[in-house]
Amino acid sequence: MKSTSKSYRIAVIPGDGIGKEVTAEAQKVVNAAGETCGFGVEWHPYPFGADHYLRTGEIFPDSVLGELEQCQAVLLGAIGDPRVKPGLLERGILLRLRFHYDMFVNLRPARSFPNTPLPVAIPEGKRIDTVVVRENTEDFYMGIGGEGRGGDLSFPVEISRDLYSVKGTTTLSFSPETNAAVQLGLATEEGVRRIAAYACDTARRRGEKSVLLASKSNALPQIYGFWETIAGDEVRGQGLDFQVANVDALCYHLVRNPWKYNTILCPNMFGDIVSDLLAGIAGGLGVAAGANIGKGLGMFEPVHGSAPDIAGTGRANPLAAILSAGLMLFSLGETEAAARIESAVENVLGKADKATLPAEFGGGATCSAVGDAVAAAV
Repeated sequence: MKSTSKSYRIAVIPGDGIGKEVTAEAQKVVNAAGETCGFGVEWHPYPFGADHYLRTGEIFPDSVLGELEQCQAVLLGAIGDPRVKPGLLERGILLRLRFHYDMFVNLRPARSFPNTPLPVAIPEGKRIDTVVVRENTEDFYMGIGGEGRGGDLSFPVEISRDLYSVKGTTTLSFSPETNAAVQLGLATEEGVRRIAAYACDTARRRGEKSVLLASKSNALPQIYGFWETIAGDEVRGQGLDFQVANVDALCYHLVRNPWKYNTILCPNMFGDIVSDLLAGIAGGLGVAAGANIGKGLGMFEPVHGSAPDIAGTGRANPLAAILSAGLMLFSLGETEAAARIESAVENVLGKADKATLPAEFGGGATCSAVGDAVAAAV
């Protein structure tokens, strides 16, 4: 064991359903990595989620945003509960944190692990090892839109981001009157350029020489043609090859040849879709890690939801949360600890021992037992 020379202050929001269970195992593994690699962790838990909201009516108070400034990262379990209107907690917690701290990168690796069933056949000697670098603050997820009936459909636009603020009104006139809904997407040069630069850094770290952009400029030339121009300039300017694929064709080829893809740069909406597709191809949500990263506070969460139907049964798979914690440590500069966590997951899955394999992969281990096994392997 190395002597502990530094300590990190990490906020924990276990959230809903299995979030509480998988987050506890991720913390267990991070503590083991800290003991081995010479750092400590001060965990600061917060109760926000469905139970807290139903008990108090509070979603996420402003005061906590200030408290989180004292933390180096947020470890999140899962948000969502059938007792609460869909989107209320997600917007009030997840999106609020992403936008307030300008977490403009959503990083979603997709790797094939040993003894993890895959829905596609991988050639001998090949494996899936892809990462989606998703822009996290713009595109069609900005909440700009409205719906109604009438000759004139008008709605205000008021958006605040770290890079800029946008205010105005959009009005559309219909003849004849009709029911209509409008959703607007937005891309800025600053927003596209900084995520493209991050994708370049990611590709170089992985030993790659190119970045592939998921686009759809043939159908949406204004926003995604703009993306191709700005991202292409940034990637080529950093000395890497720039490739473009229409997102529908990309999804087709990812299913047929997923081992051929490396770093994929995506606008917000396409990144959401492509990363979930890759999660399914690479073994399921049980091993799908996620990171929200900006210039300051980052938030790290498994891609899976709260799965209330199995909460409390011990059947939850904590590996995605554990791998997300590994991404957290990597972002904090603890590269050895992050590598140990990924190797430990490989080790536990590679043994194919039913006593330590999650139920999702045919084993009989409880959520806690899987966490114990990974912590021991670290």
